[in-house]
Amino acid sequence: MNFWEMITGSDMTKEMKSFELRVKELPADYQAAWEEINVNLWPHSNFTGRNLMPILDGVLGLLEETAAEGQRVQEVLGVDIKGFCSALVGEEGAASYRDKWRKQLNDNVAKKLGK
Repeated sequence: MNFWEMITGSDMTKEMKSFELRVKELPADYQAAWEEINVNLWPHSNFTGRNLMPILDGVLGLLEETAAEGQRVQEVLGVDIKGFCSALVGEEGAASYRDKWRKQLNDNVAKKLGK
């Protein structure tokens, strides 16, 4: 990735387009699950969203593998996709900008209190 791609985000645009092409090859219920996963993961992104690219790639790989095996999407993700996404970003350590600001504020308060 060069400087221009990093500043403009064109690298992420290319990657998201490749994700969408891969999603179009999935069955309809998997496509619907992907859309719901996208909605529930993006609030956990950092300012640029680059922290979610490996997570999205991994989830899409999981969906592709299980679709090829003939499993239903509910067997793979369960019925609570929002909970699946929360657990996923928690394990991957994807902190949102709010999480970073909260940590910074807590650190500053602890510093002022002498802890």
